Amino acid sequence: MVNVMDIPEEEYIFPGTRACAGCAMALIYRIALKALGSNTIVTVPASCLTVLHGMQGFCTTKISVYHTPFATTGASASGILASLEDKGLADEITVLAFAGDGGTADIGIQALSGAAERGTNFIYACYDNEAYMNTGVQRSGSTPIGVQTTTTPEGKLVHKKNMPKILEAHGIPYVATANAAYPLDLYEKFKRAKDIKGPKYIHILSPCPPGWGYNPKDTMLIGRLANETGFWPLYEVLDGKFELSNSSKRYLDSSKRKPITDYLKAQKRFKSIDEKIVKTYEKYIDNTWKEIKSRLESS
Repeated sequence: MVNVMDIPEEEYIFPGTRACAGCAMALIYRIALKALGSNTIVTVPASCLTVLHGMQGFCTTKISVYHTPFATTGASASGILASLEDKGLADEITVLAFAGDGGTADIGIQALSGAAERGTNFIYACYDNEAYMNTGVQRSGSTPIGVQTTTTPEGKLVHKKNMPKILEAHGIPYVATANAAYPLDLYEKFKRAKDIKGPKYIHILSPCPPGWGYNPKDTMLIGRLANETGFWPLYEVLDGKFELSNSSKRYLDSSKRKPITDYLKAQKRFKSIDEKIVKTYEKYIDNTWKEIKSRLESS
């Protein structure tokens, strides 16, 4: 188990970035780089992270960053790794692809799938703020049902895409979910992924104050509610073996979960939902945890 004293003091992001107040993605990125260290090359598509990095000619990190077109994150990571292999540096440097849900679940899924199928030795981290936040809050494949966005003004009609399952179906050695509100768990998962050969995929809930509609000071509260209501379980799949993370184990008992309405009502993006959508969420969560129990029993 990691404790706070295990986290390195060195920072790899300079202060004063252009991220929004309360941005969970900035915290996720900070923790990930602490776990991976200075011998890391990051490739990033168009996203909120490119905003954090700054204008052309500047960068807010102490490590090498390659900005790539929206659809090509997995391909660019493969190219970076191929270059490192040619120079004999592949065992010394970690290649990290870091993209939002739009650049992962939608526009970038082809390149990601190709890199996973080829067995590329990289870490792909999706910070999931559940919409295209950088371009005006349009719905993505990762937007949950009922959410109001600029392209779903009356609420999205279908559930979000299950990207961890999609990547797990590729047969890669490591898949995990994480949450910005649980930084020690997040740190531990990046550390574990660093030592595994082959494609690694970490899907991270990244609450977004302007896109979700809550006070920036409540980012950790919102993230924890996602876990405490059972909506966002934390787990790992290592070489096909499913394991529930410590922060989610108590929610195997449904009586320990908070009502999903605690999570939904805390965000303005859900203001149009009705009782039917609430029931849909309750069923979705129950089915999710039935599957988790089944996987734990069979492993």
